[in-house]
Amino acid sequence: MTSIAQTLKDCEAQLCGPGAPYELEERLVNGQPMRHFKNAPNSMRELLDAGRQHGDAEFLVYAEPGQPEERFSFNDFYRHVDALAYQLVARFDLQKGQRVAIAMRNYPEWMMAYAAVVSLGAIVVPLNSWGTAEELEFVLRDSAADIVFVDERRRQALTPLLIDLPCKLIVARGQADEHAVDMAALIDEASGKSMPQAWEFDADDPVQIMYSSGTSGKPKGALSTHRNITQALFSFECQAICAAMANPAAIEKMFAAGNAPCSLLSVPLFHVSGCYAAFLVNLRGGRKIVMTYKWDAREALRLIEQETVTVFSASPSMVIDLMQHPDYDKFDTSSLFSVGGGGSACPPAFKRVIDQRLESAFVGTGYGMTESNAIGSSCAGGAYEEQPGSAGTLSPLVDFKTCDEDGNDLPKGEKGEIWLRSVTNIQSYWHRPEANASAFKDGWMITGDIGYIDDNGFVFLADRAKDLIIRGGENIYPAEIEALLSQHPDVLESAVFGVPDETLGESVAVLLRLNNGKVLSEDEVRNFLAKHLAAFKLPKYIEFASAPLPRNPAGKVLKKDIKAEYATLAQA
Repeated sequence: MTSIAQTLKDCEAQLCGPGAPYELEERLVNGQPMRHFKNAPNSMRELLDAGRQHGDAEFLVYAEPGQPEERFSFNDFYRHVDALAYQLVARFDLQKGQRVAIAMRNYPEWMMAYAAVVSLGAIVVPLNSWGTAEELEFVLRDSAADIVFVDERRRQALTPLLIDLPCKLIVARGQADEHAVDMAALIDEASGKSMPQAWEFDADDPVQIMYSSGTSGKPKGALSTHRNITQALFSFECQAICAAMANPAAIEKMFAAGNAPCSLLSVPLFHVSGCYAAFLVNLRGGRKIVMTYKWDAREALRLIEQETVTVFSASPSMVIDLMQHPDYDKFDTSSLFSVGGGGSACPPAFKRVIDQRLESAFVGTGYGMTESNAIGSSCAGGAYEEQPGSAGTLSPLVDFKTCDEDGNDLPKGEKGEIWLRSVTNIQSYWHRPEANASAFKDGWMITGDIGYIDDNGFVFLADRAKDLIIRGGENIYPAEIEALLSQHPDVLESAVFGVPDETLGESVAVLLRLNNGKVLSEDEVRNFLAKHLAAFKLPKYIEFASAPLPRNPAGKVLKKDIKAEYATLAQA
């Protein structure tokens, strides 16, 4: 075993042993033995209430271009949360098990809505705010959410649908009307009210449905319980402390700089990485968050200097964008200590630009997914330097194995399909019995990712979850785009796939075969797709085939062959 692997193992033993803060114990979940953190809260309300102890310390800074920064202490934040929760019960008669969606960009109100809903024990449904009205409508109907927190743009998109979509809108920073209640007014009216008493609920009651794209072309709702998320948050904390213990020189240097921990939040809150690792972990830990209106590398540099930001974790493309910005040297970024890249494969440029800009950054990455509540493996500090191609070592909660195509266990170290077993894995897919039957077996979750774990406990990923494309941290399933292309009268068949991208990790490419005699331009294809898809899903490369697409004997398109043939598109 390598020295860093042994050090991490020793640190984990100290943190997770009997009587330790992150002591482990085994409990049965759905009849399966699972490791648990003994001291983790049993409910989201208890988990979030830990942040109340930080009082008047600064919690959140919201920066929007052309506007003065908005600042919230922990007390300020919880006063807003409590008033909003009171109104959800008093004005909207919120009930246990009722779904409440959040469809807005990153705003302080997003965090307030999330905290209020889960503290009451209702089920929160974070929606991808980059989606079209058509995509938002599908998820709202699928989840049967009847209260939706929106910003102005989402209010405008959803209002025409309210004729037959039974939703009540609560609008933040937008126009109230007969369909939408003003969120700020709701909070002001209940200022000073206490958080209502929550209903009786169990740790295994559902509390969140977070949608992820599905191979069928439609998103699937990943249903999590209180237990799933509270254990996941404790895992984040445990792994972070373990990494700090294993890298004492780096942590000593950080403390010597004298900067209070402060994170720059630039990733969407509707993803597990933004919601958990950026929002909830810092809320519990008493650390300041700086939130930007939208991603802008120069604005991020300004805020790093102004707020002495110490932690920046984002998609690799955003990290590269920041480090390579032409104005980088005009700002003082000396406070920046920890830099993380998650949500997509880290391209070669990721580590190179960090090494060029930051002399001794604490760099990290990891492996997780919506269905595991972001928990899998992590790699930071010395582990990242020693194994930069690895996704790190496993959370103490996670069991890992690889299987062949028939589900047979493979020897350790042999590449195969990754199966994970953990208390943090979602309870199920919302109303998707067929997907549940194929994704979950005897407590194990079949990820679809290809990889292996070596003798030192480091996880290595060899391929994506089937055909999944990850562009700048955003998951894109080709089936969704292919299903739309099949509706175009001139398209005979199509294949959507990812090609390497130096900055974004991957870009979307499409190979089309048209009906005889038909001609389409690239712009016509993109315009057709843009009516139904968010902009980040639109193809960067469009190629046309004159011969039938390659297929196997069963008639399945051979994506691997197509990807190999067009792998150099980005170099053209």
